[in-house]
Amino acid sequence: MQDADKGSTVPKLDGSQLRVGIVQARFNAALTDKLAESCKAELLALGVTERHIRHVTVPGALEVPTALQAMADSEDYDALVALGCIIRGETYHFELVANESGAGVTRISLDHQIPIANAILTVENEAQAWARAEDKGRDAGRVAVEMALLLKELQ
Repeated sequence: MQDADKGSTVPKLDGSQLRVGIVQARFNAALTDKLAESCKAELLALGVTERHIRHVTVPGALEVPTALQAMADSEDYDALVALGCIIRGETYHFELVANESGAGVTRISLDHQIPIANAILTVENEAQAWARAEDKGRDAGRVAVEMALLLKELQ
């Protein structure tokens, strides 16, 4: 299948043999629930079985890397997904949370050689978050499966 926007071939994905862990921040829960719902729907559509999806929640985006670390340490997963929503406020806290959570997710992925689909939204306002939540959740599920399959092929 051709990706019309990019002109590249999108691989056929079969996640039926994969185990995927999802870590969802509860802060901005209505938004992160939408991310999780669309992510899980995409994982299931790609063949990942319900029993091979582990979904946990943490208080906020800064706690996501800690749970991802524990999941990666367990070696029970082929891919992980980070879900959260950071909305810019009036203080520097937005930059701190966005930068540190993103760096933590990337570090864990590289240290453990496990793909982590990072769908921690960083947006200016709630309207931007809602406009992205469903698509980004779905994208995260697809990225997790695609990268897990690629790493299996490369190893």
